[in-house]
Amino acid sequence: MSTTETEAPRGREDRGAPTVQAVLPVSGMTCANCSARIERGLRRTAGVVQASVNLASARATVAFDPSRVDLPALVGGIRDLGYDVPEATTRLAILGIVCSSCVQRLERALAAVPGVLGATVNLSTGEALVRHPAGGIDPAALLAAVEAAGYQARPVEESGQDGGASTRAREIRHWRDRMLLGAVLSLPLLAGMAAHLWAPGSRWAAVLEDGWLQWALATPVQFVAGWTFYRDSYFNLRGGSANMSVLVAMGTSAAYLYSLAGVLFGRRVGITGTYFETSALLITLVLLGKYLEAIAKGRTSAAIGKLLGLQAKTARVLRDGKAEDVPLAAVQVGDLLIVRPGDKVPVDGEVVEGSSAVDESMLTGESLPVDKAAGDTVVGGSLNASGSFTFRATRVGRETVLAQIVRAVEQAQGSKAPIQRIADVISNYFVPAVIGIALVTFLGWYLGTGHFTDALLSATAVLVVSCPCALGLATPTAIMVGTGRGAEHGILFRGGEHLEAAGRITAVAFDKTGTITRGEPAVTAVVPLGGAARADVLETAAAVEGRSEHPLGKAIVRAAEGEGLSLPPVDRVEALAGHGIRAQVGERAVLVGNSRLMSREGVDTAAAEEARERLEAEGKTAVLVAAGGRILGVVAVADTVRPEARQAIGTLREMGIDVWMITGDNRRTAAAIAGEVGIAPDHVLAEVLPEDKAAKIRELKQGGARVAMVGDGINDAPALATADVSLAMGTGTDVAMEAADITLMRGDLRGVVAAVDLSRATLGKIRQNLFWALIYNSLGIPIAALGHLDPIIAGAAMAMSSVSVTTNSTLLKRFHPLRRFTRATAGGSVR
Repeated sequence: MSTTETEAPRGREDRGAPTVQAVLPVSGMTCANCSARIERGLRRTAGVVQASVNLASARATVAFDPSRVDLPALVGGIRDLGYDVPEATTRLAILGIVCSSCVQRLERALAAVPGVLGATVNLSTGEALVRHPAGGIDPAALLAAVEAAGYQARPVEESGQDGGASTRAREIRHWRDRMLLGAVLSLPLLAGMAAHLWAPGSRWAAVLEDGWLQWALATPVQFVAGWTFYRDSYFNLRGGSANMSVLVAMGTSAAYLYSLAGVLFGRRVGITGTYFETSALLITLVLLGKYLEAIAKGRTSAAIGKLLGLQAKTARVLRDGKAEDVPLAAVQVGDLLIVRPGDKVPVDGEVVEGSSAVDESMLTGESLPVDKAAGDTVVGGSLNASGSFTFRATRVGRETVLAQIVRAVEQAQGSKAPIQRIADVISNYFVPAVIGIALVTFLGWYLGTGHFTDALLSATAVLVVSCPCALGLATPTAIMVGTGRGAEHGILFRGGEHLEAAGRITAVAFDKTGTITRGEPAVTAVVPLGGAARADVLETAAAVEGRSEHPLGKAIVRAAEGEGLSLPPVDRVEALAGHGIRAQVGERAVLVGNSRLMSREGVDTAAAEEARERLEAEGKTAVLVAAGGRILGVVAVADTVRPEARQAIGTLREMGIDVWMITGDNRRTAAAIAGEVGIAPDHVLAEVLPEDKAAKIRELKQGGARVAMVGDGINDAPALATADVSLAMGTGTDVAMEAADITLMRGDLRGVVAAVDLSRATLGKIRQNLFWALIYNSLGIPIAALGHLDPIIAGAAMAMSSVSVTTNSTLLKRFHPLRRFTRATAGGSVR
């Protein structure tokens, strides 16, 4: 369970009111009608701004005004509807409690933490028990609340850390146990039916067909194994709605009660046979389907469990000069931590000592280990490969990149894609319509033939075959697998609607600086002149620029250091604004700057003109270097293009997507970069101010294009907000997840292609699921109504339809988002 502060959606009467968003696990839902019913119930609650319930992830996302309604009231409302919100308890040992006033103060402080349902503090034991929805609560928030109240605390145990998995396990056990009870008791009934068909008149047939024995076997199946359907039906009908449980309960109860009347009254009421095996087998088959469905749904939500599994359990912290292992929740910002070979990095931080190679593949999708040394950042959840290092914690708890990723995936998996509205609309009217069809079927058969039994069995088959479970699972299961698969490859979707929209784009607009290019200048060429040595040109320029803070100067120094050049001492450095730098290097008077500087100082630049003009035509900055009044050479500095940019842009064009570049840079530089990466000259929009980029995006949209904008997530915020889909380039530890619909953790442009591909694959699965779910019901209902479908076969078909839809969604796990580049070698390897 997670909570975040947000703002009320526009258009509501409480617009602008500060709200809290809570994500609650919900158990007991069986079909789309359940999720829709809970949504309606929550939305009717005073103070609730927005509510969305996801059947596949079994979660309710609620935005509410805490001044009007609290979390316990929302949980109580869900329970009043007949469902449950599983709870977990976190236990804290608290230091400093001396009296009952301390107890009351701590209980109030803990109860005020978002997500807490209740807190009890024991004065004698010095412990607090904090209740919260299963799925966990951030321990750091509880510790901070205790500290703010003036006390100290540490976690005693981490119960509820994997509440999602434990809830799923409980759900699986729930259906498995009831299914096994139904199977054991239904087998003799099935054997009796077989004996009646294949060995009529035999001793075994006589025993197994005994009505009282069948009644004794069928009753526990009906009212113990099947009790969950009766209970669910009661709460639904009491709330004025109907769902799958109502259909199952009605169909099986009709067969059971008809058979019971036959046992009790027999021929006196004109009943010559019993159908206990029909009701018992129907319930058992539905339970089997729910059991298999729960297993399959567990597989679709495996991504979050995998991400949580990355988290270290403890951290080795340096305190008072000694290393000690402490729970992860006890790590604070500023702590020094030691990471040994093979350890997981516990939290985000900055290396202060040592070096190593760190595997960040599960966070960014990049398979190659990343070298880390003093000054580099490390991300919690990454795996240290070989060396050992010490780092200072900079982000802990909910602020770590891993925690942000988990929240992003949870948000995406809990959201609804627009395409799901089709299923929601159908489900709202489906069950009442099916009940009506079943009633018409019964009356038609009974009035037309006079056979009550045939009428009952046909109506029962209609009720059972038409359960809309598959329809309700069609979209959310695919969204869950798709968003999880994206997270494994460093592609974070903020919601199912963005996952859907990415597959429909027809145009992509790229920002240039920091998106197509690396965002920092680098030396791209050194041109020696007049017989000078290349190393002398670069070495002399770097020696002078070593005293400069200008980005171009820093790029020249980095290039010289990268080539292992030793820089000579420099004297009398003078910076000349707008021109360059004058300095004394040994016996030589050196000038490094532009042509205006050389002209002012009387240096002949004729030998450098051809190289300068050529480099500037390529969009590069030409830095002239002179010594002793003579030109030594030209150093070209430019913002270099990402190595994968041309490949990614070419692939997008092959996919039928128009590619544009929008930049504030000058036209000559923009044209040079566009030519290098394969963007057509007429698709380059240059010298565009940041505030005008959004207008350019609107122009593209008005032309009929569905536009995706790719930028850095900060400077391009207006354009990102205007686009149909916005993608931000992530940088590992500085993720702009709040700025865009999709974040590319690797900062690799091939992620744009992968996001579109994954979206299209997910949409394909959703369409397949919806098609088969609708075809199943469209064909099943008339066949059952015409009497050509036995209720037992109908039950088996209904059970398998849900399983098949969920299993079809899990096939997305085989989809490789970067499959178009698996054979590529340029720009690094691909997982």
